[in-house]
Amino acid sequence: MRVVVDLNRCQGYAQCCYAAPGAFEVRGHEILFYDPAPPRARRGEIERAVQACPVCAISLQADSGETP
Repeated sequence: MRVVVDLNRCQGYAQCCYAAPGAFEVRGHEILFYDPAPPRARRGEIERAVQACPVCAISLQADSGETP
């Protein structure tokens, strides 16, 4: 799975950080850090982060041979 964040759409609400604290982190003044290729074991919390984003800035893409 691949995590894609549209940083132009992201407004820094940090709801992803609450839904998946190990996968997303806001540092400094609304600078979002995230792992674009997290381990499969984190899929559930990443999906929660996708749903939690109020501006729909986060999406998941499937790697080859995988369904999103």
